[in-house]
Amino acid sequence: MLLIPAIDIIDGRLVRLTKGDYTTQKVYADDPVEVARELEAQGFRRLHVVDLDGARSKHVVNLDVLRRIALETSLVVDFGGGIKSEDDLRKVLDAGAQLVTVGSIAATNRPLVMQWLQDFGAEHLVLGADVRDGLISINGWKEESALELMPFLDDYLAAGMRHVLCTEISRDGMLQGPATPLYRSIMQAHPECRLIASGGVSCIEDIRQLHEAGIPAVVFGKAIYEGRIDLKELIAEFPQK
Repeated sequence: MLLIPAIDIIDGRLVRLTKGDYTTQKVYADDPVEVARELEAQGFRRLHVVDLDGARSKHVVNLDVLRRIALETSLVVDFGGGIKSEDDLRKVLDAGAQLVTVGSIAATNRPLVMQWLQDFGAEHLVLGADVRDGLISINGWKEESALELMPFLDDYLAAGMRHVLCTEISRDGMLQGPATPLYRSIMQAHPECRLIASGGVSCIEDIRQLHEAGIPAVVFGKAIYEGRIDLKELIAEFPQK
């Protein structure tokens, strides 16, 4: 199972929110790059970086942090938050991200993202599917779209998208367990999907349950920074290649 720690950034610092609410932010580190180096040393090979400033302002903000992580580690970085144009996308790739998560723009400008799929390839794109009450949320989860989750996924996966990061917003930052039935239903409908579960992981047992349910990857952050997961034990059980 692919284990993907998350580093969420506001004002250049590592923070975590609860259910995407910016008023709940808690700072865990002043230097996210130092944390990224520590995670690599523990045995992780992948990293999910979220530009929360970018998501809120609708353009990429924290490129400097991305550049430093790319320069100072060998982690495969997936970067999301604020990507609204091809210029944003190119800047993120040029700064060292190997994958780019496109969420809000995929919900609001399907033709553009379909063009990116052709021009940049499915290997460099991750479809961000942030869901609340069955509907896709956009723009830092501050707005709801009218798009239902499954048709949204059906459309993009039929067009060749393969990586999907699905966050159940009601679980995010709550440390109350992931929405395993939701992720299982996605995999049943789309076994070809390289699904990344996100939201709610509180302990190693949660990750075991996702693995047993056939979920190929998981993103988690707060459980790490709150000391709820023994990373040595986790990596020993799920070695990363």
